Amino acid sequence: MSDAAAPKVKTLPDAQTVTQVQHWTDRLFSFRCTRPQSLRFRSGEFVMIGLLDDNGKPLLRAYSIASPSWDDELEFYSIKVPDGPLTSRLQHIQVGEQIILRPKPVGTLVLDALLPGKRLWFLATGTGIAPFASLMRDPETYEKFEQVVMMHTCRTIEELEYGRQLVENLRNDPLIGEMVEGKLHYYPTTTREDFHHMGRITDNMTSGKVFEDLGIPPMDREHDRAMVCGSLAFNHDVKDVLEGFGLREGANSEPQEYVVEKAFVGDGI
Repeated sequence: MSDAAAPKVKTLPDAQTVTQVQHWTDRLFSFRCTRPQSLRFRSGEFVMIGLLDDNGKPLLRAYSIASPSWDDELEFYSIKVPDGPLTSRLQHIQVGEQIILRPKPVGTLVLDALLPGKRLWFLATGTGIAPFASLMRDPETYEKFEQVVMMHTCRTIEELEYGRQLVENLRNDPLIGEMVEGKLHYYPTTTREDFHHMGRITDNMTSGKVFEDLGIPPMDREHDRAMVCGSLAFNHDVKDVLEGFGLREGANSEPQEYVVEKAFVGDGI
């Protein structure tokens, strides 16, 4: 067979190799991949990742990087949507296969977008915990804040497992464990299954339950800062609650008391 007749092998643009895949539930999975040498990002930012569609064109979506900025690899946490254009394919990815990754990180869930404060709140539903998985593993988070509260709400207990294991491993981590000790408060809740903490984040904040359970004063503009990542409806509801406590929304260009990630990957991917 001549070279001209040889079959062409598709090479993905901006390709990175998958190094690990873990399926947490029938709806949730995480994976790790190689990191481009040129990629520099701040913990909490997102990039565009994806695969080629049936026509050989890149199918890309915004995904928060779940690994911290110092990690040699990149980690992502994703929902599975059976009919989703991307995740219906991405959920079947195997170690050794390639994904497309555009190395241009952006996002509002970065420490630089917040004014200095005493206490930092991470407020997430479902896979919205991904950017906070990055920030919880970054030493700078604990250098800048005396207390860090991770509120994570899912429908069921098993959907909380990714976050639970991450926090547990973090407390035993030889690099950052001592920094985390006494500073990180983990407050997981469920909405559809009995658990020791239940209810929506907004309800637990407006009722004062989370403050009572953790022995923390109610939020105020002087001491508290917050980051929000979830569905559009969740983001809107939480913004109302935060502003009820007097906090103002900020951005990279104008730091304030709280920020919201507007590019969160939702259920239609």
